[in-house]
Amino acid sequence: MVREKHIRVLPAWTPSRAPVPFPPIRQPVPSAGLPSPVVTGSDVPLEVQVFGTKKCQETRKALRFFAERRVKTHFVDLQVRPASPGELRRFAQKFGVAVLVDRAGKRFADLGLRSAALSDERWLERLSEDPLLLKTPLVRWQQRVTVGAAEAVWKEWVEA
Repeated sequence: MVREKHIRVLPAWTPSRAPVPFPPIRQPVPSAGLPSPVVTGSDVPLEVQVFGTKKCQETRKALRFFAERRVKTHFVDLQVRPASPGELRRFAQKFGVAVLVDRAGKRFADLGLRSAALSDERWLERLSEDPLLLKTPLVRWQQRVTVGAAEAVWKEWVEA
């Protein structure tokens, strides 16, 4: 016995079956009670760069600090993309290489660096190769930089 194939024929396009247009795009409405994004004196929004790791508690505090104040942040996860020696040199020029090294960290003890006497250039190379040796967060805004949790300095940046 031969089975017949059933083909369903759709009706032709009619105006009642016209495609529905997308709804218009609504502009964001300033929310009541929330502060507007931080704008510095030169009418340029404050935008900071935070170097650290996702697991670091101090780095998470820094990100939360700026998020609460609606400051745009660019987070650089040092485990994914280590900081270049040139970037670390910028922080070392202001604070010195010794301040960048997290001597209380677990990685520092695991590598047995307590008695290491390395030159500044060698430390910068070592820090760029192994970012877990860095004291984090490293925060940069324009030409200003901080190492570690420096909420007082960050407040000055936000209020400037």
